[in-house]
Amino acid sequence: MTTQQRRATAVLSIAAAATILLVVTAVAGGYRINLTPSEPLGLWRIIPLHRPVAVDDLLFICPLETAAMRAARARGYFRSGSCPGDVAPLIKTVIAVVGQRVEIGVNVRVDGRVVSSSSLALRDGKGRPLTPFPSGIIPPGYVFLHSAFPGSYDSRYFGPVPISGILGLAQEVFTYVP
Repeated sequence: MTTQQRRATAVLSIAAAATILLVVTAVAGGYRINLTPSEPLGLWRIIPLHRPVAVDDLLFICPLETAAMRAARARGYFRSGSCPGDVAPLIKTVIAVVGQRVEIGVNVRVDGRVVSSSSLALRDGKGRPLTPFPSGIIPPGYVFLHSAFPGSYDSRYFGPVPISGILGLAQEVFTYVP
């Protein structure tokens, strides 16, 4: 190996090590990159939640590994990640908490009020049928999630999710909307 090749190998090795260190530090610090259109693309941070979850909280949350979530993963609705079922944490807004009534029809209503940007799709982007979650009252220990993005796969389809999956509040760091 020539001196020039050894230098190039050393530089690449140092760059790879620095990149790995940066990624590990960012993940440990609660930073995540969002690559889905449900919320702005870019760098986000998970902020610990030291109070009960509330309506309008924007959260990072891991859904439970259920048959519905496995089917959604198989259809490509979720990216790979560190949550159960090998899915990435979701970034969604809480629109209903324990005791609130959610009605799902042409759109979503919470306690009789229409949620903006909540119309339901009968089919996904590939023409496959979507089944809305039945209406009901949010049970203790669960929240109902929503994204205003029209193609979002959220609680309109998979129902309430346990608060035990909450990783924290979602805070934009450096994002953009394409």
